[in-house]
Amino acid sequence: MTTATAHAPPARAPGRAAGAEASCSLVASWAEAGPAGGRAGRVFKAMARPPTPGSVIVPDWHESAEGKEYLACILRKNRRRVFGLLERPVLPPPVAVDTASYKIFVSGKSGVGKTALVAKLAGLEVPVVHHETTGIQTTVVFWPAKLQASNRVVMFRFEFWDCGESALKKFDHMLPACKEKADAFLFLFSFTDRASFEDLPGQLARVAGEAPGVVRMVIGSKFDQYMHTDVPECDLTAFRQAWELPLLRVKSVPGRRLADGRTLDGRAGLADVAHVLNGLAEQLWHQDQVAAGLLPNSPEDTPS
Repeated sequence: MTTATAHAPPARAPGRAAGAEASCSLVASWAEAGPAGGRAGRVFKAMARPPTPGSVIVPDWHESAEGKEYLACILRKNRRRVFGLLERPVLPPPVAVDTASYKIFVSGKSGVGKTALVAKLAGLEVPVVHHETTGIQTTVVFWPAKLQASNRVVMFRFEFWDCGESALKKFDHMLPACKEKADAFLFLFSFTDRASFEDLPGQLARVAGEAPGVVRMVIGSKFDQYMHTDVPECDLTAFRQAWELPLLRVKSVPGRRLADGRTLDGRAGLADVAHVLNGLAEQLWHQDQVAAGLLPNSPEDTPS
C-alpha cells in the first residue's frame, strides 16, 4: 500500500555503496538527453517551469481550522467519501468555492504501484497482492487548497486514469485515449526496481513526447524499503538536473485504521498524501496561469 511522505531520504544500507557510485555515473549521462541537455528541449518549451514548492499553494493549510472545515466535505464520520465521475462534494453556502478539474494519466512499468498510489490518494483499500490493471480505470479525487497569491480557496478535482502496461501494449487505442485532453502525466518508478527508474526517459518520450503544455511529475514508490533500494540519491539528483521535473517520494506502508481496526482513517490518510495532492494542485494551477498569460514562464517570477 502506498503512503506519501516528504521526509529526507534515509541512510543507504551497508553493501550498496559501490553499486550506487557506478549507477550515478551512468545516470549522469541523462543530462544530455533531458531538456537541460538540449535534445528534448523542444518538447518541454510549452510547459511552464515548475514553481518553487509552496509558492502557489499554502502547504499546511489543510491542517488549519479553516482547512479542516473544507476537508469535512470529502469525509464522512472520519472516512473518505468516494465520488463517482458525476458527483462532487456539497459545501454549505458560506464556504462555497470554485472547482478546477484536471485529467491525470498515471504512467509506469507494471508492478511499480500505479493502482496502489491512486487508491491511496482516493482513500481506498489497496490490494495486498499485485494484479495487472485490465483496461482503463478512472478514479476521482477532490482536494481543497488555498492559493498563496489571492488567499482564495479552490476545490481541485483530479480524475486519475490508470491503465495496465499489458493493455497499453496490446491495444493501440489505449494510450491515445489516456493522453487525450490530459492536463498532467504522473510517471512512477519503484525504489526497489532499478529498471523502472532507468525506463523513465523512455516513458517521458513515449507518453509526453507529443504533448506540449502538459504538466509532468515523477513519483518514486516503495521509498520505505530503503534496505533494498536500487536507486541512490545521486541518481535522483542527476535526473532532476537533467529533466527539471518535480520528483516526490511515497512509502509503501498500510494505511492507518480507525478504532474498529478495519476502517481506514480518512483524516490520517489525507495527511499522508497531502504533499502529493498539493504538489499536483500547485503544478496544474501554475501551468494554467502561464498558459493564460497571467504569469511569465520563469521560476523567478513565480508568485510568492
